[in-house]
Amino acid sequence: MANFAYTFGKLQIMNGAIDLSSDDIRIMLVMTNSTADTDQDTNFIDQIGTLDEMDGANYVRKALASEATAVDNPNNRAEFTSDPVTWAALGAGTRNVLGAVIFKFVTNDADSILLAYIDTGGFPFAATGADVTITPPAEGWIQIT
Repeated sequence: MANFAYTFGKLQIMNGAIDLSSDDIRIMLVMTNSTADTDQDTNFIDQIGTLDEMDGANYVRKALASEATAVDNPNNRAEFTSDPVTWAALGAGTRNVLGAVIFKFVTNDADSILLAYIDTGGFPFAATGADVTITPPAEGWIQIT
């Protein structure tokens, strides 16, 4: 599977329930047993069939910083991006990291809305205790056409 935006997340952006510039948007890493890469029509984190979130030392979910939206007129789309995200000294997990999930954090996994799944730009990888930086794709985390 490749990068995609979750269907319910797209709806929430379109109806104004999510403001990518001001809401609490976060990122998490998932390992190779996760179904986050195939559960595209899932609404909330706790509804992913198998989450398999990263379990290595020093791993935490991270808030995105410097979120920005922009118009890409040549490609007829809107794009959402942020600064790169770094996990310092990310320890080895029980499996390789398959991809990243972008979501709107509300209060817990039952109401935090899935926005995008990213698995390009260095995925999958095995954490080794070194710093790991995930950089948004050149076109941003999410594109709406």
